[in-house]
Amino acid sequence: MTEAARARPKPTPETQHFWDGTRAGELRLQRCEACAKTYFPPRPFCPACGSREVSMFKASGKGKLYSYIIHHRPAPGFTPPYSIAVVELDEGPRLMTNIVDCPQTPEALALDMPVEVKFEKLDEQITLPLFRPARG
Repeated sequence: MTEAARARPKPTPETQHFWDGTRAGELRLQRCEACAKTYFPPRPFCPACGSREVSMFKASGKGKLYSYIIHHRPAPGFTPPYSIAVVELDEGPRLMTNIVDCPQTPEALALDMPVEVKFEKLDEQITLPLFRPARG
């Protein structure tokens, strides 16, 4: 019996640039040209001021672990224990992700620890932005 696959995101016209970026090994964010707010998730207008004058840019892929839980129950595509985390990017926005390449314990997952993006290819269309402890 094969293990169930991880749920796949479904890109929309508003989020396609983000998924194109992850597939290319880039974490792409949007910035409002009217108020300079950087935001995530992608949308065609600024969540702060409502302006539609927004641009996309390549983010650093660096941030810090803002919050997490360690999940111990099985879920499709995951082997417990695994972290469900919120990372605060150096550019400001927070995103939900998983922390990988480290023990899934409270001792290893210290709040505010530096993290960096690691891309995981699911298939030809979707590459996920996961995070790992920063290396140097």
